[in-house]
Amino acid sequence: MPAPHVVDARDAHEGYVAVAGAHLYFREIGSGPPMIILHGGPDFDHNYLLPEMDQLSTAFRLIYYDQRGRGQSSSGVAAEDVGIESEVDDLDRLRDTFGCAAVALLGHSWGAVLAMEYATRHLERVSHLILVNPAPACHADLLRLREQRQATEANTLARMQAIAKTRAYAEGSIASEADYYRAHFGATLRPEDLERVVLRLRVHFTPQDILKARAIEDRLYDQTWRLPEYDLLPRLRRLKTPTLVIHGDRDLIPATCARNIADAVPGARFVALKCGHFSYLERPPEVLSAIVDSFSQAGWPA
Repeated sequence: MPAPHVVDARDAHEGYVAVAGAHLYFREIGSGPPMIILHGGPDFDHNYLLPEMDQLSTAFRLIYYDQRGRGQSSSGVAAEDVGIESEVDDLDRLRDTFGCAAVALLGHSWGAVLAMEYATRHLERVSHLILVNPAPACHADLLRLREQRQATEANTLARMQAIAKTRAYAEGSIASEADYYRAHFGATLRPEDLERVVLRLRVHFTPQDILKARAIEDRLYDQTWRLPEYDLLPRLRRLKTPTLVIHGDRDLIPATCARNIADAVPGARFVALKCGHFSYLERPPEVLSAIVDSFSQAGWPA
């Protein structure tokens, strides 16, 4: 595998892709097989993935983008313009714009849900599926996540609820948001890593952007996880796409949720690392190695 090295961010190319009703910010770096990076949240943008995820540019042509209405793709977008259908359509437009008949998708957390939604709708357009610390793929696993956190982090959830009730949080205060996410991710990250992640989450957001992103998050949850019948697992069983699922043993997402995804995709590889919810930050060499190995095993050497 390529040895990790310092990637020069000045090598990245930035711009916008026009889609119906929006302009999507993108950032491209590296060369090799194309890979679109899907950030999580879904109320964040790509910024929290940097600079660690850029290590993959030693082997791949990385295409990051801010999902519609978030980060640098916020301008001119209303929350009601965003839903799971627009998310999938935007991703397809991005793939086509970059001239990729088929493309690898790497989704982190909620981004993995979007990657799975896209892959199960466009089987022939996804060459590889990389799911890093994936969020639950069905309503039942969302309930498992909630039950586990209530059992093990009741004080954390109470702290988050208290912050969410403050006026500052209701107004989209960036400082209040930082306090909320320090609590939210506190048990899954070492203190120094926690602060790094938290300080990246809202770099490209104003308070108004934060409120919009929260509304978008609610809409996406209402159209997916919160529906009792929501279940991607049967759809995943139809995939023939080489798939890698990476999970952290200290992840806030239960291991069962990640295992259910890996078990559903025929031939999927499951890799468990000693880390929390941000494995690309905590274990970059192991993540890079697992991804490169998966490409090689699938017959497409990186």
